Amino acid sequence: MSTGPLTLPHASHGGTPIGAVLADLLPAATASRARVRDAALVLGGAALTGIAAQIAVPVPGSPVPVTGQTFAALLVGASLGAGRGLLSLALYALAGIAGMPWFAGGASGAGGATFGYIVGMLLAATAVGALARRGGDRGVLRTAATMAAGTALIYAVGVPYLALSTGMSLGQAAAVGMVPFLIGDALKAALAMGALPTAWKLAGRRG
Repeated sequence: MSTGPLTLPHASHGGTPIGAVLADLLPAATASRARVRDAALVLGGAALTGIAAQIAVPVPGSPVPVTGQTFAALLVGASLGAGRGLLSLALYALAGIAGMPWFAGGASGAGGATFGYIVGMLLAATAVGALARRGGDRGVLRTAATMAAGTALIYAVGVPYLALSTGMSLGQAAAVGMVPFLIGDALKAALAMGALPTAWKLAGRRG
């Protein structure tokens, strides 16, 4: 009869435990290697967001361009989890404030009309990462809900900041800083709905 410690199995989905995010599947045999892995993931997440921000298309009549950085921020949060996602977006924001030209279109510094979206992305990556740890990226519908929640957070900060920084009314800021991007947001969510659950299915088959 065993007298060892009793452990309870974790709930799982597709062969991988609920409570894990995709980045947790990367092996790290020791605590020091795990720290190195996590640091590399944080740096990589910030770099990915900065690179994606250079995909910027101006929108006529709006100070806010269409960029890839919102999609990158949400993917970073979902893939890395809340803690590493927060650190990645915080590094991205702080480096940009310090002069790194990797905000949308090669911009840098704080205080611009669109800086609120960057703050919103930081919060969104954290929230999406927390939802992902609860299985929010394991299925198509759950991924859609997770991406919608993250996108809503970005606008919840970005649109009021845009209004305050430009003197627009909240309605005007929403009209130029949110409405033109909703179709693109739906397409980005559709990409995530395909990519994230598929990644988990592949991970489950290999596990």
